[in-house]
Amino acid sequence: MPKSTPEETSLPPDVLAKYEPVIGLEVHVQLLTRTKIFCGCSTRFGDPPNTNVCPVCLGLPGTLPVLNKRAVEMAMRASLALNCTVHDHSRFARKNYFYPDLPKGYQISQYELPLATAGHLEVEVAGPPAGAGAKKRIGITRLHLEEDAAKNLHEGFSQSARKAYIDYNRCGTPLAEIVSEPDMRTPEEAYAYLTALRQILLYTGVSDVNMEEGSLRCDANVSVRLRGAKEFGTKVEVKNLNSFRFLQKALEFEIERHIAVLESGGRLSQETRLWNQAEGRTVSMRSKEKAHDYRYFPEPDLLPVHISEAWRSEVRRTLPELPEAKRARFVAAYAITPYDAEVLTSSQALAGYFESVVKAGAPGKAAANWMQTELLRGLKDSGKEIDASPIAPAALAELVKLVESGQITGAIGKKVFATMFESGRTAADIVAAEGLAAQVSDAAIEQAAREVIAKNPDNVAKFKSGNEGVFKFFVGQVMKATRGQANPQSVNDILRKLLAL
Repeated sequence: MPKSTPEETSLPPDVLAKYEPVIGLEVHVQLLTRTKIFCGCSTRFGDPPNTNVCPVCLGLPGTLPVLNKRAVEMAMRASLALNCTVHDHSRFARKNYFYPDLPKGYQISQYELPLATAGHLEVEVAGPPAGAGAKKRIGITRLHLEEDAAKNLHEGFSQSARKAYIDYNRCGTPLAEIVSEPDMRTPEEAYAYLTALRQILLYTGVSDVNMEEGSLRCDANVSVRLRGAKEFGTKVEVKNLNSFRFLQKALEFEIERHIAVLESGGRLSQETRLWNQAEGRTVSMRSKEKAHDYRYFPEPDLLPVHISEAWRSEVRRTLPELPEAKRARFVAAYAITPYDAEVLTSSQALAGYFESVVKAGAPGKAAANWMQTELLRGLKDSGKEIDASPIAPAALAELVKLVESGQITGAIGKKVFATMFESGRTAADIVAAEGLAAQVSDAAIEQAAREVIAKNPDNVAKFKSGNEGVFKFFVGQVMKATRGQANPQSVNDILRKLLAL
């Protein structure tokens, strides 16, 4: 019998090219509510174990769930932002399975009548630099509400010494499960989809999508088929991928494992697997359940959910400008590149900072350049977020205007920025106190330019023969000779006049 799992060896490119991966993602998102979905217990993360619990979320006899309206609104916001149809009527169901993290012996979820269906998300799939690639539409099958399970904690490795602990604080927190169509064909597309999805969830305030705290968890369904084939291959689910990097690595491993099994004449099993980061491979967890294994039936303790058109419209009106629309507006309004817009809209806070800099008088492209180089580098090096920037938008705008007007040079501007970042002082204060304003007269610039030209006859000849690139050499030499305090525009004008003689 052929092995069901290949040896860990990379397959030749021509073998990999014979097959097409088919990938779909199921993403569980903890909704940003203060209380759980069916009771009033807090959803606060990090509290002592088993302190945010009550008879309802512990599943004690005689208790009844009460639906959290805020959870429904959060799920509606996500659905509308993802271009889904939010249905007038949806219904909760019992998903039956027995596991220590599920105190009732079933999970309240949605099955036959989910909250929303038939959405889509546009992602960038190729073409460096980022933002210059082709777009691909990934379908979204459904978005439904459900309650989360408790958290299992394991201690020890041997069967005889192993202990399990359960923290029920998480049990009953509201989740939106977002199920994509199997439209992704590479791990990179799956990564791009999850990135775009996370950004939309942040923009809409639906979730904090903190993967370390379990607010965003991802399961991947993956199969392979011969290129050109219509039928899907045998699907394997990889569960609980808690980082973007692990998602991509797990998919790469699974795709190659599937191809190796098929190439060796083996058969794949439909199963659930886990990603073992320490070993860099997936490991089998259990055979894949089907819907009938859960014995779904309508939840008898909850009424169906009715969404009126007025409620749906009210939620739609509260949606912010979404990332894709904001990127397009930034390119059109501020004359920046798609790449600039991609970086500057990576978070609402960063986008808001940029617009504040422009509104304070800085040109759009110059503001974008200073933010992407000096500001983001400074924040990264100091471990700060944009909200904690020691330089306010108006202060950065003041510095940009000093450089753009020629009152200080770009090189001096960078030194001023560093002082601003460290001290919180304004650009004008630093320039005045340290005498950094451009103070070199046009006569002094012309003298320096004549000397540079006289010392470099070969480069003069190159410039006059049409080599425009050598002009930067002359500018650099004159700026060096004037210790960076000459007006850059004056340097350009004087050099071009002298070189034309």
